Amino acid sequence: MARTKSSKAWLHEHVTDPYVQRAKAEGWRSRASFKLMEIDDRDRLIRPGEVVVDLGAAPGGWSQVAAERLKGKGRVIALDLLEMAAIPGVDFFQGDFRDDAILQQLEEKLAGERVGLVLSDMAPNISGISVSDQARMMHLAELGLEFSRAWLKPDGAFLVKVFQGYGYDEFVTQMKQVFKTVATRKPGASRDRSAELYLLGRGLR
Repeated sequence: MARTKSSKAWLHEHVTDPYVQRAKAEGWRSRASFKLMEIDDRDRLIRPGEVVVDLGAAPGGWSQVAAERLKGKGRVIALDLLEMAAIPGVDFFQGDFRDDAILQQLEEKLAGERVGLVLSDMAPNISGISVSDQARMMHLAELGLEFSRAWLKPDGAFLVKVFQGYGYDEFVTQMKQVFKTVATRKPGASRDRSAELYLLGRGLR
């Protein structure tokens, strides 16, 4: 099947993207690794000895960074709807975070241990219908927030990807009801034209 002009343009942008090239050269799973590295360099979120939960983990860029920065002290538990190749120091299982049975499996893996950091890079499969895509994106963010409220340590943090648009302001309000501080982050590895940004909540109220 012939590629469309838009898909050719995306492929060209992807192949020539400096972060994609760096990821390949340095052995990172994806360009997303650099997003978490930049945020963690600034905010010191990944602390050795803690449990890190990575929601929407595949292909593993964030889990890979978290495992490396834990330096063998602590745990990374990763979850995604898609398969993910094994990463040393990461306990991955496959499933849909929206499914109560999968959430129960995740909670069983925690075995009562509180979490230092919840990462959520979850995003729905984009349909092209912006209202629907945005609603599903915000729903995933809300599920991540609900999990964080239940499982984070009092001084824990929640880093979540969101799209600016319908429901964004309301979600920021929800974040502020849960966390003492809420900040926005737009790392350099996020494409300028992308509506994505990251919200960082720290310290449970």
